[in-house]
Amino acid sequence: MAENEDGAEKTEEPSQKKLQEARDKGQIPRSRELTTVLMTLSAALFLYVFGGTLLSNFSELVTQGLSFDRNVAFDTQKLFDQILSIVIGAIWLALPFMLLMAFIAIVSPMLLGGWAFSAQAMAPSFSKLNPISGLKRMFSAKALLELFKALAKFSLVIAMATFFLYVVFAELLNLGIEPLHYALGHSGELIIEAFIFVSLSLLIVAAIDVPFQLWDHNRQLKMTKQEVKEEFKQQEGSPEVKGRIRQVQREMAQRRMMQKVPEADVVITNPTHFAVALKYDPETMGEPLVLAMGVDFMAAQIRTIASEHQIQIVEAPPLARALYYNAELDRPIPYDLFKAVAAILAYVFQLEEGGRARAMDFSDLPIPENMKTE
Repeated sequence: MAENEDGAEKTEEPSQKKLQEARDKGQIPRSRELTTVLMTLSAALFLYVFGGTLLSNFSELVTQGLSFDRNVAFDTQKLFDQILSIVIGAIWLALPFMLLMAFIAIVSPMLLGGWAFSAQAMAPSFSKLNPISGLKRMFSAKALLELFKALAKFSLVIAMATFFLYVVFAELLNLGIEPLHYALGHSGELIIEAFIFVSLSLLIVAAIDVPFQLWDHNRQLKMTKQEVKEEFKQQEGSPEVKGRIRQVQREMAQRRMMQKVPEADVVITNPTHFAVALKYDPETMGEPLVLAMGVDFMAAQIRTIASEHQIQIVEAPPLARALYYNAELDRPIPYDLFKAVAAILAYVFQLEEGGRARAMDFSDLPIPENMKTE
C-alpha cells in the first residue's frame, strides 16, 4: 500500500485537482516501450512497402552521381557540385521516412498521457543535476524494473529472431545458388520481414508496460484521507467562511427584496408575525406576483416601508401564513390561493379608486386544507 512521508496510507483515488497539478508539473504517464514499438513497426512497414523503390532510386542516384567525365574530376568546384547534388538527392529520397519517424516520435507519447506544455513542466529542473540524486535513481526500485524490462526485451527479441531464422533457414541456404541480382533482392526482403517480425514481438512488451505505467501513475498520485479533507477545505472554504458568505448573500437578497416593497399593491399580514407584499397589474400580468415576504423583524420592516409609501396593509392571518410557506419570491402566487388573493385585491382596488368599501373580515378566506398552517 502506498504511503506518504508521514506514514499515512494513500487509499483515496487522486482528485481532478491533483491530476491537473501533476500534469502542470509534467508528471504524466509515459511508456517508452509504446514509442519504441510504434517507431520500429512503422519503420519496418514503410521499408516493406517502399523499400524496393527507395533502393532503386538510391542506386540510380549514386550511379548517375558517380558517372562523370574527366573534366569534372579535375575541377574542384564541379566535383563539389556533383557530390552536393548526390547528398541533396539522397536527403530528398530519405525525407518521407524521416518525417514519418518524427511524426511517430511526437504522436506516440500523446496516445498515453498527452503533452504537458505548461511553463512549470517545461522549466529546467536543476535538482536532476544533483549526482547524489542521480545515484539514488540508479539504484532505485524503478531502475531495477527498467533493467528487468531491458533484459526481458533483449531475451524476447533474441528468441523471436532465432525462431524467424529457423523458419527461413532453407531460404537462407538457397541464397547462395540464386543469381546475384535476385539474391540481393531476396536478401532485402528477408531482412525487412525479420525487422517486422521482431517489431511485432515488442507489442507483447508494450501491452504489458502500458497498463503498468497507467497503474503506477495513478498509484503515485493517490491521496490520504487527510489530504482529501484539506483539498476539500481549500476548494470549498472553511465552514466559518462559507457561513459568512451565506449570511452576506442573505443580506443582499433581503435588501433587494425590501427595495421592491414600494412597488407592491397590497401587504397581507398576520398581523405581526408574517407579512407578504403582492403586486398585480390587470393589464400586464396574468397573476399576482410575490415581491417580498418575511417573518417577525423582517415582517415589521415590510409593514414600515408599506406605511411610508401608503400601500394598503390587510390583515388576513390564514392567507398570510399560507403565502409565506407556499409562495416563492419573484414568482406568481400558488394557483390554489388565487380566489383568496383575488378577494383582497378587489377590496384594495376599490379603496384606491375612491369608492366606499365596506369593512370585510379576511380571516375566513377560501384556503385549501393542504396550505393551511397554524
